[in-house]
Amino acid sequence: MKTRRDFLRKISSLAAAGAGFTRLGSISANAQTAGGYRALVCVFLFGGNDGGNMVAPLDPARYAQYTRGRGPLAIPANQFGAVTARGGAESYGIHPSLEPLRQLYLQKRMAITLNVGTLVRPVTKTDIRNGAPVPSNLYSHSDQTQQWQTSNPQGGGLGWGGRAADLLLSYNTGILPPGISVNGNSLLLTGAQTRGLNVSPGSRLGLNGFGSDTGNAAREAAIQQILTFDSGVTMISQASGVLSNAITAAVEVNNALNSAAPLTTVFPQTGLGQQLAQVAQIMAARNNLGVNRQIFFAGMGGFDNHSDLLPSQTNLFNTLGPAIAAFYNATTELGITDQVTTFTESEFGRTYNSNTGNGSDHAWGSQQMVIGGAVKGGEVYGNLPILDLNGPDDAGSRGLWIPSTALDQYAATLAQWFGVQPIDLPVVFPNLPNFSSPTLGFL
Repeated sequence: MKTRRDFLRKISSLAAAGAGFTRLGSISANAQTAGGYRALVCVFLFGGNDGGNMVAPLDPARYAQYTRGRGPLAIPANQFGAVTARGGAESYGIHPSLEPLRQLYLQKRMAITLNVGTLVRPVTKTDIRNGAPVPSNLYSHSDQTQQWQTSNPQGGGLGWGGRAADLLLSYNTGILPPGISVNGNSLLLTGAQTRGLNVSPGSRLGLNGFGSDTGNAAREAAIQQILTFDSGVTMISQASGVLSNAITAAVEVNNALNSAAPLTTVFPQTGLGQQLAQVAQIMAARNNLGVNRQIFFAGMGGFDNHSDLLPSQTNLFNTLGPAIAAFYNATTELGITDQVTTFTESEFGRTYNSNTGNGSDHAWGSQQMVIGGAVKGGEVYGNLPILDLNGPDDAGSRGLWIPSTALDQYAATLAQWFGVQPIDLPVVFPNLPNFSSPTLGFL
């Protein structure tokens, strides 16, 4: 039996969803053809992924630096999955538990970006010692998670994905906002005009009304009667309109999703696997939902490995690799491989040397991965630092690598492919003019 609190919670959720909906009847013919469909899918690795073991150099001189710096955290060279880059001139190893992603690299469907991090402008170790501006609260989980999602190294502001979506609102005239999170609230999706919609993996998009029993049907009828009552108060009338439209839109959203054929791609029965399965199912209904631009936010936690890094990261990557590979296969099944780009983010990298618990601590620059049919894959972008502890690229003495590539450049490359015009990139990324190359060329 439903309690009053359950009923009010359902109404509150419906009202919040209503703010992101427009009516299905408002879909124009242009929505199906304006620039074609494109989607970005962020997989956020919460906790600060240790990129030093996700991708490592295998060239003899640099691998020797790697083993000196990593100490007990070093992985033997013959255990890495080897790949080449720069026309075969460089050799890298991908973590052995990411073999599904290495296969995508070999198929030129995945690229690696090296030593990416939040920056105000390019800096050296000497610049930092002389007081050059650096991102605020560099080694803080909450601050760096926020900065990776806003591309604002001083903290605060709207999400860079939301700002990009604001510029492309004309591409979507359907019932969904462009941003959808399958991993709770996401600042990345929050713009001035757009807000992300939260969807629980495995559930129907929108809301299911109030059930089919007589009592719930009566409650729904009563709510509709209340919403159509003219109170004479503008604010109340507007709020009632949002909620009423949301109730109607929820039915139409579910109808659109139900019209899409179920996917045959098998996803892992993991949290991330089910999140990406939900994303794929929403994409399957894209034509019926009237969307041409979508940004999705997924993620998994557990990457704050202050101890036992090697076994912990093995388990994490055994989840990450198969889930992303299955999602790529689903985009192939849907015929949109070239129209979907998946990318990783994490709040920071981790110290190159180990601590007393055979883990690594909070640091700065790290490696990221980009996957999709439009990716110029089988290649690395950016540059590794000199892997000497307390060396010229170490902001401290433990391998806190100063990023050689800015988050702004990484994200601007994604945003430009998504449809943001080059002239508008500084609108989305205000610090982008501080960098000589605004984009990285991996798309």
